[in-house]
This record gives sequence, structure tokens and C-alpha cells, in this order.
Amino acid sequence: MAEAKRQGYRSRAAFKLIQLDEKYKFLGKGKTIVDLGCAPGGWTQVAVARNKGTGQVVGLDILETEPIVGATLICQDFTTEDAPDKLKALLNGPADVVMSDMAANTTGHQQTDHLRTIALVELAYAFAKEVLAPGGIFIAKVFKGGTEGELLKDMKQNFAKVAHAKPDASRKGSPEEYVVAIGFRGE
Repeated sequence: MAEAKRQGYRSRAAFKLIQLDEKYKFLGKGKTIVDLGCAPGGWTQVAVARNKGTGQVVGLDILETEPIVGATLICQDFTTEDAPDKLKALLNGPADVVMSDMAANTTGHQQTDHLRTIALVELAYAFAKEVLAPGGIFIAKVFKGGTEGELLKDMKQNFAKVAHAKPDASRKGSPEEYVVAIGFRGE
């Protein structure tokens, strides 16, 4: 966290997104980006910076997030019925990137935590399929084994490439990784 603060980021998570972007090259000038689970704002800061004053960044979190110049942030639980529609209303058109760093509050019971986080990933993925432009990208935090079965099968049908990545900025013992789906085919 000290390095994040030194560089002006609100969280260490900013480094995870930077490393994912360095590997997959999905952020950049003029992009429309949705940041689900944006608090405290590290990912949003990176997205705004890489947009270079163009494009649009919209974020949502259940927790209040301090404003970030160049982003529109709303405080709401993504699982509420009207949250996806509120986000869609803010977008100036289809999104280029939908990224989710959402995770359920942990209970300490690994299987329960996994299932609750996967439920959030599935909601974020359903939203992404509704708003992504053809060629768009979906990125979501999962835990090891988090995108198996039907979810992974569906992603592979709807995207040109699907990969799992664990940025170096993730803690070594952490089960978190990210699913990166590139090249949305549209429906």
C-alpha cells in the first residue's frame, strides 16, 4: 500500500490492473470503460489515466468512493435490480471494457466465499454481454477454479480468447486470479 500511496493510487489493486493491461493491452485513449466494484478507486484511476482525457469511465460500488476527475461514480449495490440500468443510462454508447474487481465479503469458509464471488462474476458477465461493443473485453476477479463449467463454456462461445491471469501484484498466497475475455463476438 505504501508504494500505491507514493504513486498516488488509492489501492494496491491499481498495480494489478496495470499489469493486466501491460499483458493484454485493453486500456487506452478514447475507451468507454465500466468499473464494477470500483471502491476505493485504484482501477478507476488507472482507467482514467490510460484514457488520456478522452473516452468515458463509469464506476459503481456498494461503498462510497471519493470522486475521481474524469470518471462518473455511483454508490449502489450491483446486485440490486436497477443497478445495471443505472449504469447503462450513464454510458454514451456500447462499452469497450467491462472490468469487475467485485468480491463478496468473506466468511472464512472457502467454498461459501467462492460461490458468493462466482455469483457476482456471473452478474457482471451478464451485464457485460448486454453493453459490450463487438471486440470488447471483459475482466473479472475470480478465485482459483472460479470460471469453470458453464460460465467458462459461455465465455469461450462469446469471446475470441479467454485466459486466466494472476498479476504479480496479487499476494502470493491469495487464491485470486482474473479471467480475461477478449474479442466479444456480440449476440
